[in-house]
Amino acid sequence: MARFDIGSPELATMAERQPNAEGLFELGMLYANGDQVEADLVAAHKWFNLAALRGYEEAAWHRQQIAEEMTAADIAAAQRAAREWLKTHH
Repeated sequence: MARFDIGSPELATMAERQPNAEGLFELGMLYANGDQVEADLVAAHKWFNLAALRGYEEAAWHRQQIAEEMTAADIAAAQRAAREWLKTHH
């Protein structure tokens, strides 16, 4: 699996440049673990959701695991963010 050695402001930009399932999954892992960025379960859920939509099966499992730690409002925010991302990155 690829590792990203870039600062947090460039993480979303990197995904926009290369929106493949593995890259989206890696972003989910970074945000879920707080690796190179502050942990953010809403962002992690968003990236795992997008990776799962692109066929990365393990992403769906991770999304479910972090969803158990999130409020319904947080999950809704993550889903909205994923939909917004999809509007500009189909």
